[in-house]
Amino acid sequence: MRATSTPLKKWRRLPAAALLAAATLLSSCNNEVLNPAGDIALQQRDIIYISTALMLLIIVPVIVLIVVFAWRYRKGNGATYDPHFDHSTSLELVIWSAPLLIIICLGALTWWSTHLLDPFRPVNRIAAGKPVDPNVKPLTVQVVSLDWKWLFIYPEQGVATVNELALPVNRPVRFDLTSTNMMNTFYAPTLAGMIYTMPGMRSTLHAVLNRPGTFEGLSANYSGAGFSDMRFKLYGVDDAGFDNWVGRVKASGPALDTAQFLELEKPTEKVPAMYFGGVDKTLFARVFQRCVRPGTPCGTGMHGSHGSVPQTAKPDGALFKQPTEKGAGESLTPPPGAQPSPAPHSHQER
Repeated sequence: MRATSTPLKKWRRLPAAALLAAATLLSSCNNEVLNPAGDIALQQRDIIYISTALMLLIIVPVIVLIVVFAWRYRKGNGATYDPHFDHSTSLELVIWSAPLLIIICLGALTWWSTHLLDPFRPVNRIAAGKPVDPNVKPLTVQVVSLDWKWLFIYPEQGVATVNELALPVNRPVRFDLTSTNMMNTFYAPTLAGMIYTMPGMRSTLHAVLNRPGTFEGLSANYSGAGFSDMRFKLYGVDDAGFDNWVGRVKASGPALDTAQFLELEKPTEKVPAMYFGGVDKTLFARVFQRCVRPGTPCGTGMHGSHGSVPQTAKPDGALFKQPTEKGAGESLTPPPGAQPSPAPHSHQER
């Protein structure tokens, strides 16, 4: 009896272990993806729900019909069998029309959400029913992905941090993103979707955080040995808390100049939060133009001196312009009420 009691005890533990695993999986559903704190991430979550529901409209009936057909047409049930059956117009309509309608709905949802949630598009609301106050200026945060850590520069506040990001709640935020060495992906699940960072290129992400709390961000693109620990803390605070946080950062670290950045750029893993009480205003522009190191020519043709390097803003596409701002030309439809421009002369009159 003693020899068989141990295996029996192990088998008795299996239900408890299975329940624990199931509870862990279910608890993970209530995470930052399905319970976000930012309006952009909330709209993206709703798209996931809608897309899943639309696909289940096909998947669930198919699974049910598989069971029904297997049971009804089983051997010995006496169901009608026609060996010469080869076509049914009504059956074909059902089989093809339902998936086609689902695909049309998913395509329309994708087109709509792609334009509405374009990361380059400024947010037009804080939350559902709460439009953005035009008198509130978005907070600008410059993001640089390094090996293997995240650098956050607050140009207006004159501070910088590593692996720690603080945002005031209910205030629009504009992220300008680039990378030093290789392509990476900035991802704060509770805030907004993923966006790539690439050397020599600048991406933009607009978002807003709607409730205070402590959240986590990460790298979502494999980039080498330290990828797994390339994470950062995201703190949502009120306006007073954000001002206090900026004050603590200013008082807790040295200035981030060229020499400090070149040291920071070296590959390191599991980097704790770091704070810089000052920051070179041209640093992000020189990182983007790949001319941080003195003597390196910038991508714009300027040299990486310690002087001012202009950071030109990314031009807005036609999607974000008013009709009167688009102008006119051979390939452009004139704005309403405007006279069409005369056709250009193919040669000069002699």
